[in-house]
Amino acid sequence: MHVPRASSSLSRRQLLVLSGGGAGLMALGHLSVAEARSASGLPDYPFRLGVASGDPRPDSVLLWTRLAPEPLADDGFGGMPRKPVQVRWEVAEDSAMRRVVRRGEVTASPDWAHSVHVEVDGLRPGRDYWYRFSAAGELSDVGRTRTTPPPHSATPVNLGFVSCQQWEVGFYTAYRHLAQQGLDAVVHLGDYIYEGGINATGGVRGVPLSAAHRSETLTLPQYRLRHSLVGSDPDLIAARASAPFVAVVDDHDVQDNWAGTTEPTRATRENFLRRRAAALRAFYEHMPLRRSSLPRAYDMALYRRLDFGSLATVFVLDERQFRSPLDIGARDDPARTMLGAAQERWLLDGLGRSRATWNVLANQVQMFQLDRLTDPGLQQLNPDTWDGYAAARSRLLTGITERRVANPVVMTGDAHVNLASDLRVDFQDPDSPVVASEFVGTSVTSGRDGSDMTEGGREWLAANPHLKFFNNQRGYLRCRVTPTEWTTDYLVVDRVTVPGGTTSLRRSFVIEAGRTGLHDA
Repeated sequence: MHVPRASSSLSRRQLLVLSGGGAGLMALGHLSVAEARSASGLPDYPFRLGVASGDPRPDSVLLWTRLAPEPLADDGFGGMPRKPVQVRWEVAEDSAMRRVVRRGEVTASPDWAHSVHVEVDGLRPGRDYWYRFSAAGELSDVGRTRTTPPPHSATPVNLGFVSCQQWEVGFYTAYRHLAQQGLDAVVHLGDYIYEGGINATGGVRGVPLSAAHRSETLTLPQYRLRHSLVGSDPDLIAARASAPFVAVVDDHDVQDNWAGTTEPTRATRENFLRRRAAALRAFYEHMPLRRSSLPRAYDMALYRRLDFGSLATVFVLDERQFRSPLDIGARDDPARTMLGAAQERWLLDGLGRSRATWNVLANQVQMFQLDRLTDPGLQQLNPDTWDGYAAARSRLLTGITERRVANPVVMTGDAHVNLASDLRVDFQDPDSPVVASEFVGTSVTSGRDGSDMTEGGREWLAANPHLKFFNNQRGYLRCRVTPTEWTTDYLVVDRVTVPGGTTSLRRSFVIEAGRTGLHDA
């Protein structure tokens, strides 16, 4: 499979010694680009997986790239030699990279698949920056990032939420649209990759793939290869270069429906933890994550918070590593946990201390109670969602109420459908006060084209009075946040099984600051 460069705008003339503000990025002397690359042992252009930034702060961002001249090399090393390579980076105040404000050099090590994670400090709050990398005489494309506003700022922000992007079942049309939105940040809620084998023609993509792609991912080389396959998509590359990405794992990033140290096929604990360690390591290698998330053994620190001035605080949750095993029969057991004791305490303490206008939970799996059948005597609940952890959900929603948390909003992925619901401590009582509202965003591709409404969707709406909206198309969520309103736009794609789909606004909901409950915009 031929993997195109991140952008057709990159040309050989860009790969020579730079002029103006970028003059310090490369010092090739008398060497040509080909000679510089050859001296480093690279067979081809190394930035085929693009660039990205993440976890923004008022004075800092994380910059990422991975050197991979042959991203789909079966061994997972991306065509790189087994030796360290020096990579230079620059951050500028303009897209032409003339007003450079930070620059440096870092080593890309084969131990971490030649991925690069650079924490850039000393930036100004609430403003756009542009960045790029160079290695072996080659330049990456330029990416855009943005720092968060200063602590006391109530400047409006625009956020994107995405999830579930199974590569072989659809094209990443939603990402092409997202890349044009000029967002302040994008939160990826999980299922960045899918662990199952892919057939020889790449599913609907019609791309010939080697036999290495046809097996389920179990080992580190296999997870690296799957991330390389997904990450080589040009629309995803464009989206990741357009705004800071905030990433967290869900089940398919490791294995379907895994929970803590357990998984559904009942592999031995030792074998599953070995697999989990490989998956988390590859996830770190391919995501714009800070050093604080560096994997240790089979664990990875992923829950964290992002502050957008005084306007919004986003609590990024990890609902896989610490949860109790799936057991719908024990859903009311108070000893069971979705977040683990430490994360639950961190979240409630943080919510209680927050003075932000909006308090946002970046949440992997559906939180509101969803009865999938209309017969009230036959309640059908999904054990992998918060419905399987009802006592833990009640603790969380009660804790939010007791702490009088201002304007809580829950943003969710995983479900492959668009849903909007109010959250109550007691879902059996329609008169129970609304604690918060939840926006569930559909998948980027998973589930294929879908449709606006299904018979199951009609049943869900009839059986769940707190559920306000259902849609079964693909797309993403765009949120406009001001001191007075939170607006969620449901952007949907008419088709993903063929290229050239069209993205449009399906519906918008508003929450007014100081008032619980969502309503149409």
